[in-house]
Amino acid sequence: MEESLMERIGKTFPMNEVDIRTYSPLTLAYIGDGIFDVVIRTLVVEKGNTSANQLHRATSHIVKAHSQALMAQALADVLTEEEADVYRRGRNAKSHTMAKNASVTDYRSATGFEALVGYLYLTRQEERMMELISYGMKQCHFEV
Repeated sequence: MEESLMERIGKTFPMNEVDIRTYSPLTLAYIGDGIFDVVIRTLVVEKGNTSANQLHRATSHIVKAHSQALMAQALADVLTEEEADVYRRGRNAKSHTMAKNASVTDYRSATGFEALVGYLYLTRQEERMMELISYGMKQCHFEV
């Protein structure tokens, strides 16, 4: 089995073992936001070499709160009970910030989606994470 990115990072940099259940949903969303961004940026860059502006436009269309909220809605019926719980915790977390171009509902759903991505990443479930991202993108007809 291939090593996960988390395992590779752990081999290169000293990391403490932490019980993921102690992490706040906003911490999970923080790392999930970055990981989701890397996945989408990778897909965009794989389409070919182009200007940074075009790369940014192609990426931001999918990583914005409204798109993530649509993906979360599309995933609702395929999440395990544990995944749905992580999503709900993220969605219901009280954040002190708001996206400047998103409704409160979209922002909260997007935070839940990011928390789910972060949870799957930190628990080394990258295959499941990629499966859900792929499924959500297909259901929402997102193309990069």
